[in-house]
Order: sequence, then C-alpha cells, then structure tokens
Amino acid sequence: MDLIKKYFPDISSHQQQQFKTLEQGLTEWNEKINVVSRKDIIYLQEKHLLHSLAIAKFIQFSPHSKIIDVGTGGGLPGLPLAIMFPDSQFTLIDSIGKKIKVVDELLVTSGIKNVKTIHTRAENISDRFDFIVSRAVTNFPTFYSWTKKLINTRSTNSLNNGVISLKGGDLSEELSNFRDRVKIEPISQWFDESFFETKSVVYLGLTGKKSFKK
Repeated sequence: MDLIKKYFPDISSHQQQQFKTLEQGLTEWNEKINVVSRKDIIYLQEKHLLHSLAIAKFIQFSPHSKIIDVGTGGGLPGLPLAIMFPDSQFTLIDSIGKKIKVVDELLVTSGIKNVKTIHTRAENISDRFDFIVSRAVTNFPTFYSWTKKLINTRSTNSLNNGVISLKGGDLSEELSNFRDRVKIEPISQWFDESFFETKSVVYLGLTGKKSFKK
C-alpha cells in the first residue's frame, strides 16, 4: 500500500489493511472473472485503486453523504472511496450479475460495512443520491442522461450535488455541449505517475456554474 500511503498519509492502519485485502481480492478474482483489464493487473494499485481515489482529492464527502457508483464493475471507484469515507453511504450497481457477486465477496473479505450492492441499471433506481460517480462507463453526455434523475436537489457538501466521472484523453468534443457548466480537473496535479498525465476528474453539478461553492 506504499503508493496509496504516499498520497494519503493520514489513513488509519485499519484502512491500510482494507486496501491491502481489497487489492489481494481483486487480483485473485481477476483470474476467474475479468473485473479489470488482465494486462493491467500488475498495476492494480496505481491504475485502478489510486485512480479511483482521485475523487477523494477532488472532494471530501461529508458524513452521511449518499453516493452511487453506476457501472461499478469490480467495485471501482466505489470500494476504494468507501474505505476512504467510512461515514458516507455507498450504493454500487452494475447490470452484470457476476460482477456484483464479486463485489459482494470483496465486501466480506475487506470488512467494508458502508456499501450495498444492487444488480440493476440506473434507470431502475428510484432512490436519490448526493453524488453519482463512475469510471470508464460510457461517454459523459450519455452517462449524465442516464443518471441526472438520481441526484438529490438538496446539497450538504462543499460542492453542489452532481456527477463525478473519471475520464481520460482529450475531452473537448465529448464535453462540448456542456461548455462552462462542467469542471475538468487534471489528476496529474495530485499524482506524479505518468499514467495520470492524460486522466481527469469531470464534475457537473446540478446548477452548473452556480454549483461551485466557495
């Protein structure tokens, strides 16, 4: 856990153990089910766990926040964020049942208590959340159209409620319709590794520009 400890030096020994167990569990399950890219498994901590935690650099979720990870796959970014924010509540959903079963097993072995999982699609969810998070699910406009109805209109965090996505590459065309409503933060400002040079956190709050509280 040296890499995570490097950027999050204040995490507790319990959290360190949870991250270690999560990494081990994902590695073992990936031999049976392709929950992350097979070619990237040796870079699991950097390209998957730490990448997920870029959201924890962008925002510190307040206690009792409700976050939903749509298209969680093997539990990313939801599980690392749940470890980092044990006082927030996370819901992880995916349309592929076997991946949700993997996440359920990882919850047990890692001792993560603030997560519930649902085998479903976003359009079938009736609850409301402070933030929707995602990693490599689909293009941002499509994802936003799927999930905007899930956003609670009452905000209690430092940023207004909205969608936070981990994206890569040139986003100018993909985000062109949102113009200045969307905020793009390069992950390289937080993490030194070359992998993050083309990675960004993309945030769209409920009320666009007015959502950036000071």
